[in-house]
Amino acid sequence: MHDEQIINTDELLRLLFMESNLEHLMSRNASNQSLPSFPEYITALCKKRDEPPERVINRANIEKSYGHQLFNGRRSPSRDTVLQLAFGFEMDYEAAQELLKIARKSLLYPKVKRDMVLIFCLHRNYTIVECQVALQQYGLPILGEGNRNE
Repeated sequence: MHDEQIINTDELLRLLFMESNLEHLMSRNASNQSLPSFPEYITALCKKRDEPPERVINRANIEKSYGHQLFNGRRSPSRDTVLQLAFGFEMDYEAAQELLKIARKSLLYPKVKRDMVLIFCLHRNYTIVECQVALQQYGLPILGEGNRNE
């Protein structure tokens, strides 16, 4: 048995379309089919950046105890909360998309007006407050408004 090679999503998709035996493809590419858990990922990201979770939670404008529950895995984030954390981590658009993937939430889509504003704000390194103002300016729901379990 040979070592599995990590391949990117486009290559895995190409192989999927070419393969006639799904079981064969899945067994050969098991390591390419998993994502880390959300709490593991954000905790590792804090360690990599040598930054305490409290600072990220504060910048994300998330209530402190709820934020810690996200980091320790006791709570699952909504899509909005994941996006708030993206601002808390001061992520750009690409990193925010990756965070959404890890959280298993829908990616930002530029044809959706609210997502367009969010993409614009992430790309220009807006703070969460600046982003909330931009969303309000266009009459769109601010991040964290409404259902946390969406």
